[in-house]
Amino acid sequence: MTTLLQKAFTEIQKLPEHLQDELAQQLLEDIESELKWQKSLSNEDLELGALITMAQEALIEEQEGRTEDKGFGEE
Repeated sequence: MTTLLQKAFTEIQKLPEHLQDELAQQLLEDIESELKWQKSLSNEDLELGALITMAQEALIEEQEGRTEDKGFGEE
């Protein structure tokens, strides 16, 4: 585990349980989403239709406020 992630978990432990659960749920959803993207993008048989579907899903996530503004390559 990275130092930054350890720091985040230390800070999260100071919050009320309901906020800890909210943050945990968000993190799990982000992990699931990231794993899906990695799997999809590593598929050599990826078709244009699949890319369109992924783009549409990304737009929906943006509209729902589930994205962060970052520059290219920023983590």
